Amino acid sequence: MKTKNILFRSALVFAASAVLFTGCRREEEDNDTSASSDNALAESTFNDITNIADEAGKTGSLSNYRLGDDQGILSACAVVTIDSLISSDQDTITVDFGATNCTGNDGRNRRGKIIIYYTGNYRDVGATHTITFDNYFVNDNQVLGTKTVVNNGPNGSGNTVFSINVNGQLILANNAGTISWNSQRQREWLAGESTTAWNDDMYSITGSGSGTGTDGHSYTVNITSPLIRNMALGCRRHFVQGTLELTPDNKPMRTVDFGAGACDDVATVTINNRTYTIRLR
Repeated sequence: MKTKNILFRSALVFAASAVLFTGCRREEEDNDTSASSDNALAESTFNDITNIADEAGKTGSLSNYRLGDDQGILSACAVVTIDSLISSDQDTITVDFGATNCTGNDGRNRRGKIIIYYTGNYRDVGATHTITFDNYFVNDNQVLGTKTVVNNGPNGSGNTVFSINVNGQLILANNAGTISWNSQRQREWLAGESTTAWNDDMYSITGSGSGTGTDGHSYTVNITSPLIRNMALGCRRHFVQGTLELTPDNKPMRTVDFGAGACDDVATVTINNRTYTIRLR
């Protein structure tokens, strides 16, 4: 009888241990999508800055004018000043959104200045654009750092390709933390280059990057399928297609998928064969 009691108690202990172990495994499930969300916000914010610079520089002839229509990304409050007197080989474009938030055609609120220094004619092959910021905010997130864009000319498909390097930061509103972001990218102008409209433009982004999220952990990024930006109204706020691999310093690699072309604010993050949905900011 004593032996049976011992066996019964041992079985109970084993069962309890199994339940505890299973519970711990569930608690330790890696479902942290914060780095993926932080990186997506940085990707989108700094990509839009290139679009804004392109739109501001498309005429290259007026000294001071106001932009805003139903096609471009800039709001009617954006005042663009082009100064060709800095030096014999360098000009500057200042895009001033004013001191208070103004809503653009993509639904984002902006204030402050984007400053673009460039050599040669703005759209020439080989032209280099260096972009900096003066109290520039997007949706109350402050944008800091430097972005450099080089026009490499047409590729084998006849599409203009740009080399883009970013060393930047986002200081998020409401003390939500800071995102540090560095990237080395190739940006291909897939459609719309031959027209003056902006709502028919489409871009492809490839390359790699790294950053530090709001949780203080660093991560690396590698784009595995080109990120597609569609500038049509209702689409231009987020990437509509493409995938990247993001590896935090303290967690396994996760795959971020922006979809198959739908114009929405949804992406998925796959971690250890489990898929989670995130809303893009």
